[in-house]
Amino acid sequence: MSLAAVRAGSAAAPPTATPETVLVLDFGSQYSQLIARRIRELRVYCELVPGNLPAAEVAARAPRGLVLSGGPASVYDPGAIHPDPGIYELGLPILGICYGMQLLAHDLGGRVSPAGRREYGPAAMVVDRGDGLFSGLPSELPVWMSHGDVIDELPPGYEAVAHTANSPVAAMAGPMGRFGIQFHPEVAHTPQGSEMLRNFLYGSCGCRGDWAPEGFVQRAVAEIRRQVGEERVICALSGGVDSAVAATLVHRAVGDQLTCVFVDNGLLRRGEADRVIDVLTRNMRMRIERVEAQERFLAALAGVVDPEEKRRVVGREFISAFDEETGRLGGATFLAQGTLYPDVIESTAPDTFAAHKIKTHHNVGGLPAGMRLRLVEPLRYLFKDEVRQVGQSLGLPDDLIHRQPFPGPGLAIRVIGEVTRERLETVRNADWVVIDEMKRSGLYGKVWQSFAILTPVSSVGVMGDFRTYANVVAVRIVTSEDGMTADWARVPYDVLADISRRIVNEVPSVNRVVYDISSKPPSTIEWE
Repeated sequence: MSLAAVRAGSAAAPPTATPETVLVLDFGSQYSQLIARRIRELRVYCELVPGNLPAAEVAARAPRGLVLSGGPASVYDPGAIHPDPGIYELGLPILGICYGMQLLAHDLGGRVSPAGRREYGPAAMVVDRGDGLFSGLPSELPVWMSHGDVIDELPPGYEAVAHTANSPVAAMAGPMGRFGIQFHPEVAHTPQGSEMLRNFLYGSCGCRGDWAPEGFVQRAVAEIRRQVGEERVICALSGGVDSAVAATLVHRAVGDQLTCVFVDNGLLRRGEADRVIDVLTRNMRMRIERVEAQERFLAALAGVVDPEEKRRVVGREFISAFDEETGRLGGATFLAQGTLYPDVIESTAPDTFAAHKIKTHHNVGGLPAGMRLRLVEPLRYLFKDEVRQVGQSLGLPDDLIHRQPFPGPGLAIRVIGEVTRERLETVRNADWVVIDEMKRSGLYGKVWQSFAILTPVSSVGVMGDFRTYANVVAVRIVTSEDGMTADWARVPYDVLADISRRIVNEVPSVNRVVYDISSKPPSTIEWE
């Protein structure tokens, strides 16, 4: 049965059957998910929801508290997005962050105006009242500011509890455990930010801290069983940890109802396909069908240079391959994928609100409209480190769980420009050297990602006594907590020298290696 013959459906709801949940109302900050991550780190489950989610839906989720995120707008702008006024009548503790604080002030009767001087970057904050949000913290705190508006008049019942040189109301406190803060506690530049969030969660919201990724497994398995019933599932194995963990979760839930399909598209790292298939068939006893599709993908990518088009082509060909394989296998109703929360955020899926799309993820926003399989995405609300913890609790081997992230379109977006067989082999071989040297030096597990990019640039070189005019390979090594922000890794020079020497000597048609020292933002981790 083809995909077109299977009825349409939506992705599974998040497994939120947990005693305590906090909702983060998103008003368009690119880093709203960092708030969610920090809350998860404090062992409280949370979800990122649209900022204008109706109050009735908020109440139906029975949250312990709400966080209003930052955002790019000004609350007094005609088109500014405000929450449903009904959320203020629910009696819930609320923490407003930056734009969220201004919403809290504006909506409850205060006044917000443009600042005489924009405050961006580090600031020294003086705590005027050391309880509540600032309980147990010093009276002077370094914080990270990013705002162009200030609160001129506090809403009734609120008082200023902290200030900076440029923000007379850097923090405010009101009834029912409600606070507003002008700075960002979720970023590393506010060192005591997690402690402030802890005070809100455990003090104002009364949370106990019963969330852990390991405990997620039981809830996810139950949700998958409920969603799937007696139907059959195919799982899109890609070679990375995300799809492997997703497949293992689904297999634990429905057993032989699952068939994994591994489309070997020729865009993977060296040895990746064989390793993943071996682990999941030998250790987890899953049924895996391997589809040899290298020629198909190369033909589809011929002449394509735009990165977004590459992503669309890869997504389209994946679905086509699944369509054909599903027909051969006799049909399925559900498609399981390893979609993660950052994938959802960056693709501006319907779960998020007002964010600017960075790039299409082929397993989120790039699926063709004609696809009729219903999605099972058990990891859709997890961050990468949480997925790894889930994988460990499921018994997957460490070398698979701790593999560095790899993009869905694979090496196609690490070849800048047209993808050809020769260019793929060049970047694959260079990438192997990077990974091998990072492991040899003991740095592989200490960075977020390390890989090679084949640039569209050629340069003059000298090898032996001969002039060369060959490819330039860029090396990208970054540190990060979740992939949403990243910094370039300060790798020792001798390691970089070994990487460069080996690439030039071992990879044909390369005579120059450069190192990318850009952070995210303003760059992204991948080049395309």
